[in-house]
Amino acid sequence: MKIDWAALGSVFGVSLAVTVGLVALFTLGIAGLSRRERAVARGNGGGALAVTGAYVCFAACAAAVAYGIYLIVGKG
Repeated sequence: MKIDWAALGSVFGVSLAVTVGLVALFTLGIAGLSRRERAVARGNGGGALAVTGAYVCFAACAAAVAYGIYLIVGKG
């Protein structure tokens, strides 16, 4: 049995980059919700843009997870 170390390293690198990207995206979503909470606490009505950005971040995370599951399960 021969192990293709270059391919294994490539898979590791891509999975690490995607994981860090998803964590960063989710963190941006949490930060957006936090900004809205601060705006409400101060009495500044607004915060709609922060909530919209947070929902976009969460939707992108969900789409990336769904695509990963699609890749794992296969095309049928």
